[in-house]
Amino acid sequence: MTIERTLSIIKPDAVAKNVIGEIYDRFEKAGLRIVASRMEHLSAAKAGEFYAVHRERPFYNDLVAFMTSGPVMIQALEGEDAIAKNREVMGATNPADAAAGTIRADFAQTVDENAVHGSDGLDTARAEIEFFFGNDGVCPRTR
Repeated sequence: MTIERTLSIIKPDAVAKNVIGEIYDRFEKAGLRIVASRMEHLSAAKAGEFYAVHRERPFYNDLVAFMTSGPVMIQALEGEDAIAKNREVMGATNPADAAAGTIRADFAQTVDENAVHGSDGLDTARAEIEFFFGNDGVCPRTR
């Protein structure tokens, strides 16, 4: 198995529900280590830049509005097959389709406000972590 890093964002709906600790607990119980973390209220410009890949999609403006509606928790996670593991813990994008016990099944209400974001591949994870934490914002776990 390969040690990977992935970006995770606890979105404004889940932050507002005050379930940050419960979500962190799920990451850790799945064998993921938090190697960077901070709360941020994204500006429209920063959210727009982060989600630029969706700029031409009909939901883009609503996505940016949602992601700027309140603070988010941004974290880099590390562990064996971290990308796949995080996506499993998150559950399906649409909470109605998410398996019982996943973050989205338990904390999300709609596909538009679905509690968490997670990188979908190695290249995306590297770019997303650098976007939020730069080259030196991740703290390797030494113990």
